Amino acid sequence: MKSSGDSTSVSFMSGDEINTFEQTHNRKDRPNWEIFLNNVGYKKFFVLEEIDLFAFSNNQKSFTATRSIATYLKGISTALIKPLMVIDDPDSELGSEDIAKLAKFEFQKCNCDASQFKPEDANPSYPQPINYKKTNE
Repeated sequence: MKSSGDSTSVSFMSGDEINTFEQTHNRKDRPNWEIFLNNVGYKKFFVLEEIDLFAFSNNQKSFTATRSIATYLKGISTALIKPLMVIDDPDSELGSEDIAKLAKFEFQKCNCDASQFKPEDANPSYPQPINYKKTNE
């Protein structure tokens, strides 16, 4: 999953095939995750329990969007006892399909050792100072 604040995308990878859905939205709107999952084949081609690894993009485009995705995936991966990986993308150059490919590569590089990708350790990080905006100005 990836969100840059005004656009969110989800990819599901099975073998080498990737299904992706992207949607633009208002910056303060939070995506309806069910719509995203349904558009990549949830309940048609897969169920959440069959997913080996969840991953999200850690980028600098939107503090709130990245936290929202991280929170959503932490809940799912914790409930399903599945690994969760953070893929650093500070300049938001990667698409969700790239995130899926990188996550698969990193997971296989670690011999699919899920203990290296605990959901409680998958936290967004922000190397640049965060500039908070006041919503009433």
